[in-house]
Amino acid sequence: MPVDLEALKPLLARVRATPPGKNTDGWMAAACPDATAADRQVIAAALAAVPVPAFTRDAARIPALQKILKKEKLAAFLVPRADEHQGEYLVARAERLQWLTGFSGSAGFAIILQKEAALFVDGRYTLQAPAETDASVIECRHFKKPPAIDWLAGKVKAGDRVGFDPRITPVKEAERWREALGKAGAALVALDSNPIDAIWTGQPGDPFSAILAQPLKFAGEASGDKRSRIGQEIAARGARAAVLNQLDSIAWLLNVRGGDTPATPLVQSFLILAADGHATWFVDQAKFTPGLTAHLGNGVTVRPLEAFAEGLQEWSGKAVTIEPETATAWIADRLTAAGATLIHGEDPSVLPKARKNRVELAGTRKAHARDGAAMARFLHWVDREAVGQGELAVMAKLEEIRGADALHRGASFTTIAGAGSNGAIVHYRSSPATERKVEKGTFLLVDSGAQYLDGTTDITRTIAVGGVPKRLREHYTLVLKGHIAVATARFPKGTGGIAIDGFARRALWQAGLDFDHGTGHGVGVYLGVHEGPARISPLSQVPLEPGMILSNEPGFYETGSHGIRLENLIVVTESAKPGFLEFETITFCPFDRRAIVTNLLTTAERQWLDAYHKRTWNLLEGRVTGADRPWLKRMTAPL
Repeated sequence: MPVDLEALKPLLARVRATPPGKNTDGWMAAACPDATAADRQVIAAALAAVPVPAFTRDAARIPALQKILKKEKLAAFLVPRADEHQGEYLVARAERLQWLTGFSGSAGFAIILQKEAALFVDGRYTLQAPAETDASVIECRHFKKPPAIDWLAGKVKAGDRVGFDPRITPVKEAERWREALGKAGAALVALDSNPIDAIWTGQPGDPFSAILAQPLKFAGEASGDKRSRIGQEIAARGARAAVLNQLDSIAWLLNVRGGDTPATPLVQSFLILAADGHATWFVDQAKFTPGLTAHLGNGVTVRPLEAFAEGLQEWSGKAVTIEPETATAWIADRLTAAGATLIHGEDPSVLPKARKNRVELAGTRKAHARDGAAMARFLHWVDREAVGQGELAVMAKLEEIRGADALHRGASFTTIAGAGSNGAIVHYRSSPATERKVEKGTFLLVDSGAQYLDGTTDITRTIAVGGVPKRLREHYTLVLKGHIAVATARFPKGTGGIAIDGFARRALWQAGLDFDHGTGHGVGVYLGVHEGPARISPLSQVPLEPGMILSNEPGFYETGSHGIRLENLIVVTESAKPGFLEFETITFCPFDRRAIVTNLLTTAERQWLDAYHKRTWNLLEGRVTGADRPWLKRMTAPL
């Protein structure tokens, strides 16, 4: 129905924002915390009509960039999917890789030479990347075959100049490229401006969204206490200050949340934390909501975002610590030029942020209980009504169900709903051009998550729509066995995620199968759904520690046929066995018993699954009503 814009004006005035590039539900909730669900629906309907940046594929863009390279006598230009803050979710202005190539994945790297171009992606995107890009202007390659850095080193010659944007390139990344190109006689050149910006007509500006305090009842520790604690770590390194450019670190440290970034409640800003615990926050103060200044207190000095370069110069002659894997080359160059001494080390807030406190864990468990009930209602809806509907309708229904929660603040990432063969695309993104309808005899893979004021969720369920062939059910069961193996793992303190990753793959390996992505990633609390430093993957050596929240998500994907992924979130906990750790599963939602080949499970695996389903029923049965209740009872019955 048409929106009454006159009636909408008072609410829009409170939003104080322009829509491009925003996490609409997140910033709307922040700006209008007392708005009703109906209010938000009206606002969303009105803003849906406002033009947003389009990233349609255009084969003319790469040749236009190549013309600039020739003019500037650059042999190549590096195009990472990155911004000044090195986060997963970028504001629209920073989506240069997608605008240039058409590739919409969350990780990718392009190299543009004067006469050719290549896009490097990992195993999640080997199907998606070729479908989204134009083969006439760019080649898609696996990021390890060979690595991008080796590929370009084999292309350049002595005297060549390779350009990069130091504002979006980490220190270590620039060093690696400089070393590799130097061996070939080529030079890495920091450019004053990004040449893509020169050809991007209509490039959006920075977002503008409200900033709110994250209450102590959800954060569990006051910002001043965090700053004092982290300041001690800075001093222990022999530094006078630390420069933070990762937005989740800043949000966690100051106990603030915003809406500048899609899917994650972050604020575009930079922060310098002194060893005495005093912080200087470079941010647009016009975004502040009432009470935020008082929340920050005297221990935080607020300065304009534009003053960041000046703020770095003020540390002349002093030791400053930066994390070379995330702090950009531009930050390091400014500090060095000012005469500061650089001390390389990890972002001092990353590990404390990953070790969730008691309040954060309690809130996250509550969020998962409510989310589990929403998922149960959704899965029952899938059983009743999804056949014949498209993936976009499935995604919309899930958001509708979750949105009824008063603490809900939007999706924690764009839902992956892959019907049939689309489920085999690991990080598939449905669109009107790609969506399939849900059909009987196939799997429907739904990977989704939500942001709540008290926690962040991430869950994947693969649903057997009608009766699926036994071969598919066997694959499902092998993945489930891997999931159970991780969930029940016990391991010595000091163990890294690399040691746990094989647990998830053993049953698949025995069948000659595997999956080309990590088994688990860290998760924040009303922050990033992907959080460091720990992971469960073939690469992660970071020791797992109590309080860390991780995902447990093995999978299997057969191109052109089906995809399976089964994901819960788990918390690292102390084991009853001294010196050992184990996992507590905090996601509760039925696995599809119709997809399980029971005789492939061991007795211990069946016992775990029955116990998990019993706890799921006990936790959720009071949260579901009507026909959802007997459905949940059936789906959580013992095998």
